[in-house]
This record gives sequence, C-alpha cells and structure tokens, in this order.
Amino acid sequence: MIYPVILAGGSGTRLWPLSRELYPKQLLDLVGDHTMLQSTVLRLKDFKGMSDPIVICNENHRFMIAEQFRNISISHASIILEPVGRNTAPAVAVAALQATSRGDDPLLLVLPADHFIKDVSGLHNALHTGVYFARKGRLITFGIVPEAPETGYGYIRKGKKLANSDGKPPERESLEAVAIDEFVEKPDLKTAIEYVNSENYCWNSGMFMFRASAVLEEMNTYVPEIVKACENAVLKGKEDLDFFRLDEQSFEACPGDSIDYAVMEKTKNGAMVPMQAGWNDLGSWEALWQVGEKDEHENVIHGDVLIHDVKNSFLHASTRLLAAVGLEDHIVVETSDAVLISPRNKVQDIKSLVNILKAGQREEALSHKKVYRPWGSSETIVVSDRFQVKRVIIKPGAKLALQKHFNRAEHWIVLRGTALVRKEDEEFLLKEDNSTYIPLGVAHRLENPGKIPLELIEVRSGSYLGEDDIVRFEDA
Repeated sequence: MIYPVILAGGSGTRLWPLSRELYPKQLLDLVGDHTMLQSTVLRLKDFKGMSDPIVICNENHRFMIAEQFRNISISHASIILEPVGRNTAPAVAVAALQATSRGDDPLLLVLPADHFIKDVSGLHNALHTGVYFARKGRLITFGIVPEAPETGYGYIRKGKKLANSDGKPPERESLEAVAIDEFVEKPDLKTAIEYVNSENYCWNSGMFMFRASAVLEEMNTYVPEIVKACENAVLKGKEDLDFFRLDEQSFEACPGDSIDYAVMEKTKNGAMVPMQAGWNDLGSWEALWQVGEKDEHENVIHGDVLIHDVKNSFLHASTRLLAAVGLEDHIVVETSDAVLISPRNKVQDIKSLVNILKAGQREEALSHKKVYRPWGSSETIVVSDRFQVKRVIIKPGAKLALQKHFNRAEHWIVLRGTALVRKEDEEFLLKEDNSTYIPLGVAHRLENPGKIPLELIEVRSGSYLGEDDIVRFEDA
C-alpha cells in the first residue's frame, strides 16, 4: 500500500493578491478546472496501490480542505492539523508515525500540494521506479530533468546508476535511479547554465518516496529531537470531527527543518529518480505565465480582460473589467480589494510587498473580501464607519452559532432559499424577499433547513462592527 502524504501548509505569498494567508494558492484553481490540492490527489487516482491521502495542513484551512475533498468524492482522507508551521521534516515524521500506528509499514509518497504536472504518465513512470527502489529500503527523491537554467530551484547532482539488491540491473530499463552526489542551493544564472549544460544535475522537486519505517529510522539517527517531539504531538493529539489535531505544546517545541536538510543530505540510503513530466512548482506569476495557454502575442489571459498592443504578459481579472494598453512583459492581477502590477522579471519581490502589508496589519495580506466558513461564506460588499453590508451564503443543512452582539444590530434580507431564524426563544421561517431585524444584545441563530444554498444580505449597524464583538452560546 502507498499512502500519499500531501503537504498543504504553505501560504503562497509570491502569488498575492490571489493567494492570501487564509486562502493560499493550493486552494485555488490556478490552472484547469480543479484546485492545486485537488489536482495533486486526482493525478494519482489511476496508480495501482494508492490509498486515501494523508494531508498535513494549517488548522485555519481545515474546513476548506475537507470541502475540496468532498467535491471530488474523497471522503476518507486523514487531515492532520498543524498548530504552527515547522517545515517538512516534522510533517513527514507525523505522517510516518500515523501510518505505522495502523499496524503496517506502507510506502509514503510525499507531495507538495501546489505543484503543476502536465504529463501524468511521466509522473506515473517515475513513481513506478520509486516504488521499486523504495521497497528495497531506499529513500527516494524525485529530481526534475531541467528544461532551462532556472535560478529559482535547488539542484541535485547525479551519482552512479543504481543496481538492485543482487548487484544486477533492474529487470526493466525504465526503472532507472541514481545515487545522490550532492544537494546544491539555488545558483546564480551562470552556474545554472553550467549545471544544465553538464546534464549531470536535476531540479530538486521536493517530492519523496520511502517506507515509513525507513524514514523514521533515519530521522531517529540524524534528528531524534524531531521524532520525539512529533511522537508527543501525536500521542497527546486528539480527534476533532473529521480532523486530527496535533498537541499544540508538543509540536511548538519541535525544531523546524526540511526533510532535505534533516535526512536526505545525510543518509547513505538516498537515491534520485530523474523525472520528465512537465513539472512546475507554480511558485510565482512568472511560472503561471510559463504554463498558461497563450494567445498569438504570448499573453495569458483570465477573466474579463480587454487589451491593445500588449505582448508577453499575464493578465488576470477576478471581479471587473481589466483594460491594458501598450504593456510588454508585465503581470497584472485584479481582485476585489487589490491590484498587482509588476514587470515579469520582478515577481520574486512580491513577497516583500506582502511583508509590508503584514507589518502594517493590512487585512489584504490575510484574506479576501469573501471569507469561507464551515457553514458557507461571507463576502463584504460595503464598509463604512457605522454600517457594513455583507452577502452571506449558507450551505444546505448548515447553521451558524447561537450568538449575540453588544455593539451592533443586524438586518437580514433573504435573496434565495429559506432561512430558519431564532431570536431569543422565538423561531420562524423567512422566505425569499422577506426580512427580519436583530437588535443588539439579542441571542440569535441562522440556519438553512432547505436543499439549496441560502443567500441573504446582512446589514450591520452600530458603534462597533468588528468580528470580535460576539458571544457564542452554542456552536455547531
């Protein structure tokens, strides 16, 4: 059995303003009809012996990730919640501990949730090779055969070709793996050109395969403090609905490190499988331009975009008309609350912009105007000193917490569906075009008893409209 371990804890700051801390790039449909997370899982569905995934993610994203799996008919994923980020080595340790706790010793296939792979058959060929050598005790990393001198990736230098445990070549010629001579950091352009021309280096993809017991054994050798902290975090963790919460105190005490530094650069059992599958980590807008479908002037266009004399550019409109004249080699991304404009060769600096937003405690660094909740979503339409207007959508069968507010009153107007409203001890139904008023200090709850989404407009008015003006009595 092979357990896919999906690392979904990143924040994707270089794809701001689409990617936000509370709604990162792995949850977005940047290429194709599925989100990055969904695509990562779906491209494994026809590979023999693949189990339901183990997902390691930030607890703030848990309900969105669970919903995305439900939307592609995956109901048995193990979703493990990290209270804090600690890099990939602790995430792998937790997944290995969880996998071995079930009484077997499966292969783990570790995949970041935010990669693009064009050629699924090329991926499957590499996975077959990985399975062959991982079953023989090797710790496999998948190296990407470089297509160009890329300075944004780390590289791995190839060693000699590997034979099987009998000293003979593998039965199938396609089962080719090599020893790892060296991991090297992101190079400058001159060095990257030398690497590619030598044909002796691969890009470091951050994808791995190994037996759960094999990686735990190596981690106990090289980073025992990580294993110990993760053992405590799992032992003291607890089930919570469809999720498993790692113990916060134990996991916070865990050292942060990547699986590359912690194990793969030190182990004597490492091996690399070169892979050609149209891979890209989609870590920047430039990467999205590279993989996107282009028009006759090499532009990649999404949404309502009008252009004249524009070349070699990426233009993305989310909520309104985006018009551009005379641009070349630029990125323009529009959302409801922010617009990004950057030359393509400067997109690596977007992370610095996000850091400035965070330092100024700007909401645009954290979330969009539309915020997703376990019960549905809430989108801010108008904000003023004394009132706010929101569009609220509640999923069939879902309900909000029983709550009250001390500083604001609320008006609800139903646009679509039927609402079950509770005000203190009174309950009643609101149908389309009906409305009700919730005075401040009155306990209330909103529920969707119907079979279609409930859509309504919420108007808040009062002296203070912050989300922290809330007292919850009962929360579903």
